Amino acid sequence: MSAGIPPWLSHYEKEVPASLDYPDIPLHTYLENAYKCYPDHTAIYFMGKTMTYRELFHDMQLFSRVLQQLGVKKGDRVAIMLPNCPQAVIAYYAVLHIGAVAVLTNPMYKKRELEHQLADSGAKIIVCLDLVYSNVVSVLPRTDLEHIVVTAIKDYLPFPKNVMYPLKLRKEGVKLHIPREPYVSYWDDLMKQPDLPELEKPYIDSKEDLALLQYTGGTTGLSKGVMLTHANLVANVEQARAWFHRSRRGAECILAVLPFFHVYGMTAVMNFAILLAAKMVLIPKFDLATVLKTVNRLRPTMFPGAPPMYVALINHPDLKKYDIRSIKACISGAAPLPREVQERFEAITGGRLVEGYGLTEASPVTHANPIWGRRKNGSIGLPFPDTEAKVVDSETGEEVPQGEVGELIVRGPQVMRGYWNQPEESDNALRDGWLYTGDMATMDEDGYFYIVERKKDVIVASGFNVYPREVEEVLYEHEAVKECTVAGIPDEYRGETVKAYIVLKEKKDVSAEELEAFCRERLAAFKVPRKYEFRDELPKALTGKVLRRVLVEEEKKRMQETRD
Repeated sequence: MSAGIPPWLSHYEKEVPASLDYPDIPLHTYLENAYKCYPDHTAIYFMGKTMTYRELFHDMQLFSRVLQQLGVKKGDRVAIMLPNCPQAVIAYYAVLHIGAVAVLTNPMYKKRELEHQLADSGAKIIVCLDLVYSNVVSVLPRTDLEHIVVTAIKDYLPFPKNVMYPLKLRKEGVKLHIPREPYVSYWDDLMKQPDLPELEKPYIDSKEDLALLQYTGGTTGLSKGVMLTHANLVANVEQARAWFHRSRRGAECILAVLPFFHVYGMTAVMNFAILLAAKMVLIPKFDLATVLKTVNRLRPTMFPGAPPMYVALINHPDLKKYDIRSIKACISGAAPLPREVQERFEAITGGRLVEGYGLTEASPVTHANPIWGRRKNGSIGLPFPDTEAKVVDSETGEEVPQGEVGELIVRGPQVMRGYWNQPEESDNALRDGWLYTGDMATMDEDGYFYIVERKKDVIVASGFNVYPREVEEVLYEHEAVKECTVAGIPDEYRGETVKAYIVLKEKKDVSAEELEAFCRERLAAFKVPRKYEFRDELPKALTGKVLRRVLVEEEKKRMQETRD
């Protein structure tokens, strides 16, 4: 990108400014503002239970006092291991409210992953669901944890669901044994204490003080703790509000299917909703029938998600029974958005679905297509306000000519401070203020960016670079393909071979030979998959992102067993 005005600015919607004035406030101030301006508006809808902003703010302050009583001080790390439920929102904002640092932890973690995250962060307290207590207590001796706060889904269910829920668990054979130990407290008991000490509100420097340690797999080794300040998170949510310029404060309803423990759901759903004083409809786990019924009944206006969620929705056999036309704007992240999915979703809802891009190290959003302006198929869109981006040679850092492939690097107010206790990794990722994303990309003449592939996911077959996304886009054009992913599997002759994993639409059929012929008409020979595997489903993270590495690991294991 040559010096001067970045080309993308001329393609911003006229309502979106190139630069913003960011309030110098801690992130949790947004919840206080929502309470003051819209105290009686619904903040949360959860399985029939509603909470107003007055009630949410009250419970947040109450849990802030609970945490201080348990000894949490400014700068201490508090882990939150919860699905999307009221307690997750309350605990998150309470931790920030007292100057502590939230460590959002996936409830699906196995013991090894959980132990690493808790030990590395030095978390002092964890708030967890009763269903995962056994995993937490098993790693307790090898962490700095001093206290476990246990809560249950039933704690915020309306009557009679709160009574029926334990019966349902027993019927399913779920047995929970949580002993009365000094280091264990129950959420309900803590929130009903009569004489909690007065809240001590420490001074928080939004630019210097950490709000979040968010763990990411990164490109190598064990997950790293991304250090995000209050200012980082405030900047990203303000950028999102500017991008969604038609959003109305106090009038939106956001479907909260993306998990809050993932940085995408945390910013694009929870923080964004609180900033807008919107109603959040919390869904703990993506279940298509539940989503369709909820949209039909509660009429959400926004549905941030991931491509597999939209794929599942548009292919549901009973979709015509539901009215989902309340949805007016969606941003899709975590994985590439196929053009066919985008077009069909918009035709069904009448709303807008655009692809965006981000990474944990940037709070996370750095790019998005204009919601109501010009978007380009296959593009992640334009950099957010105050966000610089360019494509460079990974080794030299020199900018590559327009249209050529290089590593995407970004710089902006949402970019992390660094990795927790990992100065060398921080120096490698952050150079002169630029974040090296690890994603290979191109930029066109208008300043629209295109992710070609992650550096680690590029397939090298017989010396040629094959970018899985390009092949996947072609496969999605076939009328029988519902979902697909492409990976490079070991090959003694070619180094790697391109393999496609396919999920077919209901009542559709196609052979590997037919798919190969279809691809050969549209792709250079070296890009055409040599192998095809038809599956009922693809392995996915809770965000909906397909776990390509799991498929590659399965392949390597099969090959090893064959040799043995």
